[in-house]
Amino acid sequence: MTGPISRVLARRAAPASGEETPDGATPRAPRESTWRLWRDLSPLLRLLIVTQLAFNVGFYAVLPFLAEHLGTAIGMAGWLVGFVLGLRTFSQQGLFVVGGSLVDRYGVRPVVLAGCVLRIAGFAWLGYAEASWTVIGAVLVIGFAAALFSPAVESEVARQAVVWEEEGHGSRTRLLALFSVAGQAGAFVGPLLGALLLAVDFRTACLAGAAVFVLVLAGHVWLMPQHIPGRVRTREKGGARMLLRNRRFLALCCAYGTYLLAYNQLYLALPDEVQRAAGSQAPLSWLFALSSVLVVFAQLPVTRWAGDRLDLRRSMTAGLLLIASGFAVVAAARPAGWTGTAGLLPAAGFVVLLTVGQMLVVPAARAWVPDLAEEGRIGLYMGALSSVSGLIVLAGSAATGSLLEAGLPPAVPWLLLAAVPALAVTLLPRRKERAQGAGLAA
Repeated sequence: MTGPISRVLARRAAPASGEETPDGATPRAPRESTWRLWRDLSPLLRLLIVTQLAFNVGFYAVLPFLAEHLGTAIGMAGWLVGFVLGLRTFSQQGLFVVGGSLVDRYGVRPVVLAGCVLRIAGFAWLGYAEASWTVIGAVLVIGFAAALFSPAVESEVARQAVVWEEEGHGSRTRLLALFSVAGQAGAFVGPLLGALLLAVDFRTACLAGAAVFVLVLAGHVWLMPQHIPGRVRTREKGGARMLLRNRRFLALCCAYGTYLLAYNQLYLALPDEVQRAAGSQAPLSWLFALSSVLVVFAQLPVTRWAGDRLDLRRSMTAGLLLIASGFAVVAAARPAGWTGTAGLLPAAGFVVLLTVGQMLVVPAARAWVPDLAEEGRIGLYMGALSSVSGLIVLAGSAATGSLLEAGLPPAVPWLLLAAVPALAVTLLPRRKERAQGAGLAA
């Protein structure tokens, strides 16, 4: 690998004289406030981070309310509602790798602009869709828009984070953590905005979501440079073949996929536990809010702490073990059969440990991708991280559903779920070493 990424690797491999750092960890940078961190960012990075915030505001103003709209206003059967939601996930997560390869070939700006235009069209279409086939078409457009938009933004933020680290601003994970905070803040504000707009009707919420993306589109047309310095466009074929041979990257994808599978239990295993303890799922909204607030307020301090002490592998290891311990907390409490407020405490412990683990895993995984990607293929690899992990979640969720309905002793499903992220630690690439092929260094 050549360019800024390889220079960062060289610096990491040989700390300056007198520095004592963990293996592969970034030397400590002076502590600075979030405001100073923001002030020091380049205009492009500010644009991308604000874009992530706006993207999630527009998205979550509509999508959390889609299932209810399909079932009540349109009258879809339950299986068809599930099918439509699955199509949206597939057209988004499953096609990230396509969007990433397009970014590598044509650059960030045209792919982001195309994603914004499709998202505007998809939300406007969904607002007026009344037949099943029109809803399906709108949902596919909305999903594919994200498959274009997200890999473009995420890959460029990851690439810029490497440059940021090289310039001596501190660990790249701090920048990626700020990106995660912006996304989580949008995911928190979006449903609140959507709930207010639903007082009018679902169409109004959709059109408001489209309006958010009109603003995002205008911002990128005005501020996004035609060519980003240091970004290499790759027109040669064969990137997918090299990716499939990159065992270290695929191992990272599998480990990251176990985190996503664990996170998916917020929507699968946790509702069952809350229903058992509280007699309804009303406390779920408070637990989701707890997770969002933790990320917004604690992500940057946690990432700063981890960046000072842990390399990327150790950060992911700690995160996965915290996630495993969250499942273990519920498993330990289940035999007691507590209900009411006491019965909700293990679920709250699970959410807290899962969220703190997420704070360690997500920035580290995204920061690791540039080290494992071939030169000029960071979009493909960032997209593949999501797509491969999404396939793991798809298969794992089906298995988890069967596990929860198998009639096993109450602690067993949670213990088995705890074992998954714990065992995933063994999949993480170990030492950073230069591979023989280009782009296979870790």
